Amino acid sequence: MNVTMLGGCVKGSDGALWKSRRRDLDRPREKDFRRELPYWLVLLWSDKDRAVGWTTAVAHATTVEDVTVIATESLSKRFPRVTALDRLSLDIGPGVTGLVGANGAGKSTMIKILLGLSPATEGRAEVLGMDVRTSGAQIRERVGYMPEHDCLPPDVSATEFVVHMARMSGLPATAARERTADTLRHVGLYEERYRPMGGYSTGMKQRVKLAQALVHDPKLVLLDEPTNGLDPVGRDEMLGLIRRVWTDFGISVLVTSHLLGELERTCDHVVVIDGGTLLRSSSTSDFTRTTTTLAVEVTDSDTHPDGTAALRAALAGAGVTLHAGVEDGLPGAGHILLLEAAGEETYDLVRDVVADLGLGLVRMEQRRHHIAEVFRPEASPQHEDPQHEEVPAR
Repeated sequence: MNVTMLGGCVKGSDGALWKSRRRDLDRPREKDFRRELPYWLVLLWSDKDRAVGWTTAVAHATTVEDVTVIATESLSKRFPRVTALDRLSLDIGPGVTGLVGANGAGKSTMIKILLGLSPATEGRAEVLGMDVRTSGAQIRERVGYMPEHDCLPPDVSATEFVVHMARMSGLPATAARERTADTLRHVGLYEERYRPMGGYSTGMKQRVKLAQALVHDPKLVLLDEPTNGLDPVGRDEMLGLIRRVWTDFGISVLVTSHLLGELERTCDHVVVIDGGTLLRSSSTSDFTRTTTTLAVEVTDSDTHPDGTAALRAALAGAGVTLHAGVEDGLPGAGHILLLEAAGEETYDLVRDVVADLGLGLVRMEQRRHHIAEVFRPEASPQHEDPQHEEVPAR
């Protein structure tokens, strides 16, 4: 067995890998549950007979570094009463890219078009250099897809399901079983792989959906709201897995979300759409670059029951430019005072003033921009009341 050629997800000694895979190969053959699959799976993989096969796909695949991963030009999708996408033009390169927008912004519609499952009304789109209008089957051979909604057969084990999806992607039976064992280990489900998925938690089901998207070693994976329904710990673990898909295995990722903090922490590039139109597309570092605003939080004291007000008055008297209003601080502390930092001397001045007033300094940090600012009225006058949930960046 040539483990390297199969692109196993788990690194370890050859003996350990062989033993675990040998046990998998000795398991009884899985039942045919194709009739139990939801409609989207049947549609997505209905091109099996036209698949070029695993060996041929590997021979003809190009590395994602050689091409623009996703490109659209004036892409539009109109329904009788709704315009889901409106002349959307963008280029997405390798790495982890976030597609962000409120619910109904057109994210899922765009993914269906990129997979060749839904035709665009006008415009064009390419995935890995292939036209979605004429090369849908070839795109789906090289792209993994994780749907938003729960769609797993409850009486089927994770191993049976992921092996089946690998076979539908064109892998030979032996390679499918080996890749399934490695991929389930990578997503943290190796010990639970033979349990029926109906007894899985929400987090475990999300991991199965991620595994089936990765099992055929795609060049790109499209993840539709992968953290839906997860608690904070499960969300952090899923984000870590998504990041590793690119850093450890070189598979580019397009992940959709309406939780802005998730994308700031995970993605290299962020595309913001709203109402089917492009608001902004740039690197995460551009979105979150530092500002000249300094946030200062202090405690109160017996001498100054309102420490924030005392600090504001003292800094104003020293000629420091202060922002209007304050923000809530940590429990037990005061409020956060925002001011303009003219240079390093501003930090020294704030430190000295806090010490002279006898206050406790809780924090003094330079503020960064956030993706949420794109949706604010001053940034986008057409959208005065964006409905989205925010998670603060860490």
